[in-house]
Amino acid sequence: MIEEILVGRHRRQETTGAAAYRVEPAQERSVARIDALLDAAAQVVDEIGFDRLTTAHVAELSRASIGTVYRYFPDRIALLAALQDRAILRYRLAAAEEIERRRPATWQEVVATLADTFAAMFRSEPGFRIMRFDERRRAADGPGTDHVREFAERVADVLVSRYGFVLSDELVFRLDIASQMAQSLIERAYLREPGGDRRLLDEAPVVAVAYLEKYYS
Repeated sequence: MIEEILVGRHRRQETTGAAAYRVEPAQERSVARIDALLDAAAQVVDEIGFDRLTTAHVAELSRASIGTVYRYFPDRIALLAALQDRAILRYRLAAAEEIERRRPATWQEVVATLADTFAAMFRSEPGFRIMRFDERRRAADGPGTDHVREFAERVADVLVSRYGFVLSDELVFRLDIASQMAQSLIERAYLREPGGDRRLLDEAPVVAVAYLEKYYS
């Protein structure tokens, strides 16, 4: 299944990036509390950006004590990282679902579907702008996981399993580049207009596909 490739074996975990928490939630009530904290963080990110988010903001919006915030997140970086992990997982689940729904006949349609889903998440997923936090997160935490490249590896597996591609480092590298090109245009579209600049959104999949077609026509 596409979902198993794009998301991996952790699909059944809660979509709250639990690995980033200081305390592993053992009860549904704890999971709900964590989701409420992340929902509040997402609201702050949308309103003032992740650079200005504080744990105090999250405590106030979620109507939780600051101690409750620190129980699950040791600092604002851990909170932002958990929010990003949730956004990444939700995007991958949405992308897998959309690919299964569309059943693309060509790899070009797969790439376009991934870009379209990314753009749709910007519109519908609160706090999705946290995706731009990745570079700063890796700068603060060390090399860590390069989420864009790791996703490129998963997309490569889809192309190999369904469209006759041969797995190679070059394929992953080029999918990484294509993904960054499309995401940059989509992010710029929403920076220019709250609802997204339609011209930039339309060009994002076109640019990604055109780049890849230079090597895989």
